[in-house]
Amino acid sequence: MFWSASEDGSVMQFDLRCPELCSQNSKNVLVNLESHVGAQIEFKCIAINPTRPELIALGANDPYVRVYDRRMLTCQSLQRSGSQSRSTSPEEFPLLRGCVEYYVPGHIPQKKDDYKKKLRALAATYVTFNPDGSELLVNLGGEQIYLFDVNRKRRIEKFSSIVISSNSKGSSVNGFSTYSNGTTNGVSKHIHGASQTSSNIKSQDKHKHCRHKDSRKSLSSVVESLKKKANAYFEKEQYNKAINLYNQAIMKAPDASMLYGNRAAAYMKRKWDGDVYAAMRDCHSALRLDQNHLKAHFRLSKCLNELQWCSEAFECLKHFKSKFPDYASSKACEQLDKDIKAALFSMTDHEEKSSSTASDLFFPKSQPVSELEKIWRAEANDYESRFCGHCNTTTDIKEANFFGSNGQYIVAGSDDGSFFIWEKNTTNIVRVLRGDESIVNCLQPHPSCCLLATSGIDHAVRLWTPQPEDGSKNDREVNNSDDAALANQKRMNADPLEVMLMNMGYRLSAVDDGDETGGRGEGHITCPTS
Repeated sequence: MFWSASEDGSVMQFDLRCPELCSQNSKNVLVNLESHVGAQIEFKCIAINPTRPELIALGANDPYVRVYDRRMLTCQSLQRSGSQSRSTSPEEFPLLRGCVEYYVPGHIPQKKDDYKKKLRALAATYVTFNPDGSELLVNLGGEQIYLFDVNRKRRIEKFSSIVISSNSKGSSVNGFSTYSNGTTNGVSKHIHGASQTSSNIKSQDKHKHCRHKDSRKSLSSVVESLKKKANAYFEKEQYNKAINLYNQAIMKAPDASMLYGNRAAAYMKRKWDGDVYAAMRDCHSALRLDQNHLKAHFRLSKCLNELQWCSEAFECLKHFKSKFPDYASSKACEQLDKDIKAALFSMTDHEEKSSSTASDLFFPKSQPVSELEKIWRAEANDYESRFCGHCNTTTDIKEANFFGSNGQYIVAGSDDGSFFIWEKNTTNIVRVLRGDESIVNCLQPHPSCCLLATSGIDHAVRLWTPQPEDGSKNDREVNNSDDAALANQKRMNADPLEVMLMNMGYRLSAVDDGDETGGRGEGHITCPTS
């Protein structure tokens, strides 16, 4: 058996054991998404789960990746009239609610207007399962690469009362509440109405040190060294390097809340696509491990506000001020409170003037989606990890694949003519190589040998194998992967005309030599101090 996905929004199933009649109304249409979404939907890519072949993953010209269970589907004919128009009624092509799971990065539906303003179309250009079928890798055009867990569903989380369910306030020492993970070095500078003497601060720091004595012992010397190096890069505003080191440290100490809190601060400073949402998730992780993590709690409210979940941001900040009353009058807290209230007012005013529905999330002027489609989107699963550094905006066939004996690496091409290799566990870039003079589209690993085939716009397919460790230099290796990743991030956010000129060979200072994206900070309270 084999399946095909096409740009008319349908998936066909073929069985070589049956004679193919090739009639106009053959009953071989397994999915007709147009009946639920509208005529503008197009399937772009398809993958079959290698260990559970009943699961079919489909990428379309929207950011939602759909995994259908074909045991719950029935092949039907696609009725066509004399004008060749297709059926658009869900009743004529019914689907059961549990026949499909939707996957989407949690920030994308909320930030849809930002992508529209940037004229960036989001579409899955490639989907693939790992060898044991437990993970789904998606190369999302106009955004990053995402890894989803098929077996353990992760729901999109905003403000969780479970995470910070403890309403108990910190204990008081000499009139000052004590909370975990660094309340000095910036936060205390904004305290109003409290006179802190040096003896008070020393007493507070001493108590805090005793309180964290055991937790700091749990950090090995290797993790402590990684954290200090990452903090140093953060202070130098080299946020990408800091994030890479925090990634390594978290893999070695996944229960250290301070690492998640510090990485969240670096994400909020770097501000690449999806970074604010990743910071919000790190704040959740830090609070699960330590409900008294002051900075993670404050950053969570700030992230929610930046992601335009203003109601949740308001509730989170209200909880923050109740739990940490000493900091409720700080300048940072008061400013955030004003920003959230202004956003709430603006959001209410916008809702009164706009009557947008789920149908125009990504397709302007499209017909309304079905009720089932709305449910599937609302129940979409979030990603497990993401891989940043490449650029996928020009072609719609750009692949991403697992690589290595155990799929321990991720490989993908880029619009800058290079391809990237990431370590799957840490999501860090380990190598960038020039694979094409223009664009690298396809990367396929050999099934049994350490061999990788790449192709792009050039009239050549290149084969890549390990070189001997004799100190020789690969002339196709890109020396500075951080610079390459930053340039691609700028390229993704560049004006479409500038991108077209770049692809024609022009160098643009705004992309090649500009300041780092998201240079504006958010106050002392985001600095990692642990």
